[in-house]
Amino acid sequence: MELVTAAKMIGAGIAVLALHGVGIGLGNIFASMVTAVARNPSARDTVFPIGILGFALTEAVALFALLIAFLILFA
Repeated sequence: MELVTAAKMIGAGIAVLALHGVGIGLGNIFASMVTAVARNPSARDTVFPIGILGFALTEAVALFALLIAFLILFA
């Protein structure tokens, strides 16, 4: 029984490692968006919706990773 619990904890920890990549991805998305607007302020109306779409898609990966971790722990 303890071995199963330990395996669940390890599996959930590995599933949450995806959040590290999500953090890096979000940083890159917003850094690129700020750089693009700083270089060409008139492009804000074009760049901002694309940046928000990238944010939403990247954040979805984080939610999926948390869902998998919770399923491993509590199922």
